[in-house]
Amino acid sequence: MPALVPFEEVTHLFADFEHTAFRLETRRGYATDRAGERFQAFMRGVDPQPEPDHPWNVNVRAKTAVGARFSRVRIVDEPPTDGQRFLMATAAGNVDAGEDIRILTRAEAERLELPDYDLWLFDSRTVVRMHIDDTDTTIGVEVIEDEAQVLAACRARDAARAAAIPTAEVWAQVRSSV
Repeated sequence: MPALVPFEEVTHLFADFEHTAFRLETRRGYATDRAGERFQAFMRGVDPQPEPDHPWNVNVRAKTAVGARFSRVRIVDEPPTDGQRFLMATAAGNVDAGEDIRILTRAEAERLELPDYDLWLFDSRTVVRMHIDDTDTTIGVEVIEDEAQVLAACRARDAARAAAIPTAEVWAQVRSSV
């Protein structure tokens, strides 16, 4: 097992990166979401309201105001799980803050041979591979600067972004089918 550090030890990267921060999300859900009141309300049929003052959104606005870019591709099942539906329902607030969030089906992700793990890629130089257990809890992260692994992450990012669809389009389709 690689050397893992707590996620908190890499949070500075979200403020320190210069150009791009990209996330690949592969999970069917996340324990932190399921434990939250917003998820519980969503499961009762309450639409999540945007949180413009959430620290995440404040940082995204600050970084995008100076030309940096946040983007992510979420891999979803067909049909999406409750956790994936929740993430699509809450994406509008992140998008309003300046983040580009797109959706890719799991079948397409497999066809493209994308990684089957979550990661962040900062400035095409640093990969933060998330290590997540069977309960969907992040147990630590691996910081990778090896050129070959970074290049593989860059290629995965480019392939995923090219094939993915804006989250609002997918969410509209999912909502109309429920």
